[in-house]
Amino acid sequence: MAVETEKKYRLDKRSLVEFTARLAELGATFSNERFEDNYLYRNGSVDVSSSVLRIRKIAGTTFLTYKERMKSDSDFKTKIEHETLVSDAVETEQIVAKLGYKLAVVYEKHRKTWHFCECEVVLDELPFGQFMEIEGEPDEILKVEKLLGAEELEVETRGYSRLTTKFGQLVDGVYEARFDHPRASA
Repeated sequence: MAVETEKKYRLDKRSLVEFTARLAELGATFSNERFEDNYLYRNGSVDVSSSVLRIRKIAGTTFLTYKERMKSDSDFKTKIEHETLVSDAVETEQIVAKLGYKLAVVYEKHRKTWHFCECEVVLDELPFGQFMEIEGEPDEILKVEKLLGAEELEVETRGYSRLTTKFGQLVDGVYEARFDHPRASA
């Protein structure tokens, strides 16, 4: 079982730029920058609070992911995650539909990724806001948080799927947050 632990912070545009510079100053290793299309499916429910099946498309590459949130009262989000590369996005979408899953949420994201200490740090821009995630072991996350000066930032415990249902737009029964359409801001 793969387990992912992360802490997410809400940013504004200015702090997004500041954290980009701070990561460089601290010697973090820049990994990549990418644009993602995320398609989340539910089996009989639009509730995206506990588990989700996701198809993520990044520059011609497609991943199928299952995520299940583990209960926690802390600011850390811990999820069971299984992910695999798929060779044919259209066929994968057909398989998911034939299994009874319905498209519930679509969101787009610009992501920049760094490796710092023993963590992955990502800066994300979505149509409804900017965010930073630090992923790793809890003690390493707190170490990186302190080094970055992020201890006072607003922690965001909701996932992007839940944020999309709150701040996105309902289009033909699917919650969407896309950059090419005006959206409400968080």
